[in-house]
Amino acid sequence: MIVTRSLGAVKTAAADNAKDCAMELKRSFPPVVDARTRLLICGSLPGDRSLAAQRYYAHPQNQFWRLLSPVAGVDLATLDYEARLAALLGARIGLWDVVASAMRRGSSDAAIRDHAGNDLLSLAATLPGLRAIAFNGAAAWRLGRRQTAADGRYTLIALPSSSPLHTIGIAAKQAAWSDLRSVVTCARSAP
Repeated sequence: MIVTRSLGAVKTAAADNAKDCAMELKRSFPPVVDARTRLLICGSLPGDRSLAAQRYYAHPQNQFWRLLSPVAGVDLATLDYEARLAALLGARIGLWDVVASAMRRGSSDAAIRDHAGNDLLSLAATLPGLRAIAFNGAAAWRLGRRQTAADGRYTLIALPSSSPLHTIGIAAKQAAWSDLRSVVTCARSAP
């Protein structure tokens, strides 16, 4: 059987395909911090699920909230979003992203193009108790370290990605994430 299409149908199909493959400008969320923040955890750029929900780490398979629960001392995954953020701030943990905006198709960090960085050091300067900046995943580490390494005032920590795209299991990730407890614990005993 031979199927033929008119030239108009071929052009329409090509245009639809180009729309599906088009890069989109995506922007990060404002930081979640307060004057008590001692540990700032930075991701790269929110994924599509998070952008749609306007919430950090909204993808149900992202392991962020489960990985960070032992550090915060509360089961973050069982809380509603606002309570999660309040619990993080109560544990002196802040959130932000290293990328302010970028062109990206889908949610993969590998697809980030033409990015503009958030000004991590300017934010850090407003946080008098900040001791460490942790980077969630290789892209956040690579991009964030470029901005912050020369400063020297903060401990920089590379974390395995909490993303469902990062294929190692949660048990293999948990040790590195649990090590953040020492930053928060020291911070809790500090004035």
